[in-house]
Order: sequence, then C-alpha cells, then structure tokens
Amino acid sequence: MATTAYDEKTDVRRDVEPQIFQDENPEKPIPKFEKVDYSGAHEKTDPKEIALVKKLDRWMMPMLWSMYWLNYLDRNAIALARLNDLEKDLNLKGTEYQTCVSILFVGYILGQIPSNMFLTRTRPSRYMGIMMMLWAVVSALTAVSKDFKGLLLTRFFLGLTEAPYYPGAVYLLSIFYTRKEVATRIAILYTGNILATAFAGLIAAGIFYGMDDLAGIAGWKWLFILQGAVTFVIAVVGYFVLPDFPQTTWWLTQEERDLAYNRMELDTVANKGETSTWKGLQQAAKDPMVWIFCFMG
Repeated sequence: MATTAYDEKTDVRRDVEPQIFQDENPEKPIPKFEKVDYSGAHEKTDPKEIALVKKLDRWMMPMLWSMYWLNYLDRNAIALARLNDLEKDLNLKGTEYQTCVSILFVGYILGQIPSNMFLTRTRPSRYMGIMMMLWAVVSALTAVSKDFKGLLLTRFFLGLTEAPYYPGAVYLLSIFYTRKEVATRIAILYTGNILATAFAGLIAAGIFYGMDDLAGIAGWKWLFILQGAVTFVIAVVGYFVLPDFPQTTWWLTQEERDLAYNRMELDTVANKGETSTWKGLQQAAKDPMVWIFCFMG
C-alpha cells in the first residue's frame, strides 16, 4: 500500500513528540493545567492548590509583613527621638544629625549586593532571622550612644544589617508564589511600610509620655530599647517559622511540598538555561526595573 504525504507526516510526529515532551524526572510527574490566563500562568482550579496558597499566606505573609513593619519602624525611630532631646543629649551640632540619618543608607547599599549573593547559598530562614536579630541589637544599642561618633556607627551598622531583609523577602515570595500571585503579595508587603509610618508617631508618643526619665533613662532611649526588644522576639520567631524551599518546609505535608514544587516548575516561563552568575548579574544591572525596585526597597 502506498504511503501518502499525510501518513509520513503522522509517522514523524509520532516519533518526535515523545522525545520533546518526555519528563526528565518521571518519578515526579508535573500536573498539567488546561486553563491559562492572559499572562500564560495557569488558573487555579484544583482545591488542593487553592488550599496550599491559603496555607502559604497564613504562615509566610504575617511573618514577612511584621519584619517589614519593624524594618521601617527601627530605621525611622531617630526622627522621633529627635523630638525627645536626642540632639541635646548627644550634643549634636550643625549637620551631624542629618549625617547620622543619611549614613544608614550607605550601609544599606553596601550590604545589599553581597547579601543577595550569599542568600542563595544558604538557608534563607536562618540568614534572614540572624540578620534581623543583629539589627535588633544594633537598634537597641543606639540607646547607649554618648556622642556623634557613637550614633554614626550604630546608624551605619543598622543599615548594613537591615539590608538583607527586603531582597530576602522578595526571594522567598518568588520561590513559593507564581508570577501572578507574587505581585499581590509584594503589594501587601508594602502596606507594612505605610503602616509603620502611620503608627511610629503614636508608639513614640506613648513611650515618651509614660516612660520618659523612668529609671533615669530618657524617653528616646526607651524607644530604641523597646523597639529593639520587640524586633528581636519577632526575629527569633521568624528564624523557626520562615521556610527555605518548597521541598523542605516543615509546616507543609509531603503532598503539599510536592505540589508547591511542581506548580512553580509549571509556572516557569522559559527553559532553564546555562547562564552564568556573572552573566545574570550583568543582565540585571542593565534592567531599569531592577534599579527602580532597589530604590523603592
């Protein structure tokens, strides 16, 4: 029987298709979703996946939000301390106060790039938790500053230790949430910044009113001590609660871990390439959106 062109095309397709779509790891099949949205991300129709995302929200978002809230609360405490005779007690003159405010961002910038490189080579939960403990201690130590030099040093190291938080938070969100979900979570995270600004004055007013000169300690010193103590407690909780990777999260069941991993594999836009770390850094440096997010952070 003669073979037609159509039959030849069918035979070629039959031979090629299994090779193209063959799973590299057949032991862990990736579930396929038929519906996709405008961005190419799959629509959630599986009740198990919906329940998983809700569980991620319950465990991750309150922790990351609290850390972001305290991140801004601690760095901006100096402006409120100024209202309670910080400059007078430390004998600051001229532009020394403004210098202490600005030096934080020098440490912040110096700490971000090496921090991002180190973050991917260690456990994010441990790294972020330990760095938060350090910034809590530095924040509290601001209360023992005696002069301009002491305040300058604490502000510099506060920026250095606070630097890993925001890129670390975005990194964690990116490995647990799909590209469509992560935008909403980052927006929620940013409310921590807004509410920190809103409540900082009220918190400081209460401390200045009720604790000024308590035990012979000025109100602005109590502000740094108390906020540093609260930050340290949250850091300890975050050390144990924050996850590292979908496959190792202790508060997920094995089924949920597999689902969390598989759905992120499915959400990958492009195939995994062989781009080097240096090449990736060059590409990121040329992307204007990266710089915009750096300044926003």
